Amino acid sequence: MAFNFPTVTPRVPVDPQQWMDWFWQMRKGLKTKEDFSEYFKLSLSEEMAFTQSQNLFRSQTTPYYASLASYDNVNDPIRRILMPSGDEFKDGEQQMLDPLGERQQGNRPASRLVHRYSDRVLFLVTDLCSVYCRYCTRKHFTATDQAFLSSSEYTEALQYIRSHSGVREVIFSGGDPLTLSDGLIDRVLSDVRQIPHVEIIRVHSRMPVVSPMRITDDLVKIFKKNKPVFLITHFNHPQELSAEAAVALEKLVDHGVPTLNQMVLLNGINNHPALIQALSRRLLYLRVKPYYMFQCDPSLGTDHLRTSIEDSLEIQKELWGHLSGLAMPTYIVDIPSGGGKAALTPDFQTEQKGTVRKFKGWDGVEAEYKSPVKVIKPHGIDSYIEEWEQLKRAKVSSTAST
Repeated sequence: MAFNFPTVTPRVPVDPQQWMDWFWQMRKGLKTKEDFSEYFKLSLSEEMAFTQSQNLFRSQTTPYYASLASYDNVNDPIRRILMPSGDEFKDGEQQMLDPLGERQQGNRPASRLVHRYSDRVLFLVTDLCSVYCRYCTRKHFTATDQAFLSSSEYTEALQYIRSHSGVREVIFSGGDPLTLSDGLIDRVLSDVRQIPHVEIIRVHSRMPVVSPMRITDDLVKIFKKNKPVFLITHFNHPQELSAEAAVALEKLVDHGVPTLNQMVLLNGINNHPALIQALSRRLLYLRVKPYYMFQCDPSLGTDHLRTSIEDSLEIQKELWGHLSGLAMPTYIVDIPSGGGKAALTPDFQTEQKGTVRKFKGWDGVEAEYKSPVKVIKPHGIDSYIEEWEQLKRAKVSSTAST
């Protein structure tokens, strides 16, 4: 079965060549209530929210992404992702400026680096995004006019990575790294690639979703030159998978760039197994691996967008027996205040007595599994232990030295 990925029709008249120019998409980004009024029939509530929201979190989107959303239906999923709402200013169950604990001293060894996990660091190369999603978890940093790093911040970040040999992976995020020019992207990728102990580079970007014309031949050549570079994109809903997005994703994988997707479960937007399977299967068809399915973080103004963990587990459980493992994203809850990722799965175990566990599968099949008593240490493991211990020490040593 071949999927139909529709071409996006511009909401307002524009020259086709300009429309497919990502620089034009950035320059013509919608930022004010007046800008949005050209693309949407705003409700009274939305008009009022534009005035209030600037104090909480800016509004911004590309003409392309705005054209994906409904002109007049306030419940349209894309519209709810990009449009400010009066619900953002209501007291909720939990509201945190920094839900991931990224600003905590032990996790922030340099002004633009976050080191929460032993073997990898998050490099915040820009605060700019082409779309400011209303559920953003990094409102303490994103859209705060910090743009690209200063020379001293850049030197500090690279020096930290060079001096910590346990760091094997560098994740470029922000903001959105692909809002930077090709020249800057090539520079930061090349500088990190020259650090001998860095094995993997990841680029996290929503540009394939909100401005797929950004994925140019020149850009994918930069990725290939600095390989291995993994691209982690962020599709939340099958409605976001247009013909333009499909071309961008296939261009990445055709040039040898491994591409994965992470999504956020959003209340009333995508929290249904029918939508998750539709998104996952279409991504997989385009050779993009569904990677993470995140519980929405309790960021400021997001309570109305957060569904319950119980709801999310029910979604995952229904998917479990009907969706290929290739298409199944791992369900993740980020423990607030910097506790890290916790993977949750449906509980199929019904009983345990000693080494015997009883299970009831997704389709009702019941059986028991008996574990052997003797566990044997693998032969030849000693040569790998020091490598493993060095990896585990990376975060500890970095905390001690900062």
